[in-house]
Amino acid sequence: MRIILNNTSMVPIYEQLMDQIKSEIISGGLAENEVLPSVRSLSAELRISALTVKKAYDRLEEEGFVVTVHGKGTYVAATDKQLAMEARKKTVEDDFAAAIQKASAIGLTKNDIIEIVEIILEDY
Repeated sequence: MRIILNNTSMVPIYEQLMDQIKSEIISGGLAENEVLPSVRSLSAELRISALTVKKAYDRLEEEGFVVTVHGKGTYVAATDKQLAMEARKKTVEDDFAAAIQKASAIGLTKNDIIEIVEIILEDY
């Protein structure tokens, strides 16, 4: 698992960690029942506090992405395939929303944005 943290970002480290682990799970990079690195090993690898990793793992567990077995480790939770697809769709929707917001900020109209999307879709 490759994690890249940005210390200058306004997004807290634990959230960056969560987002990247979630992305790996949603994309299938981390499979069901796959064990995640231990809190200590990941904190040492990333050179961050073990408490930060623990907080990220705890939040991921609250959201149903992972399951922690005391003394054994943290595992990718078995997922409902439909729920996983919804999570993937949500990620795409968020990306589109951010792109539309950028386009609107520079003055593009709804029709301009639709035209851009249609041009891009022609390549697929």
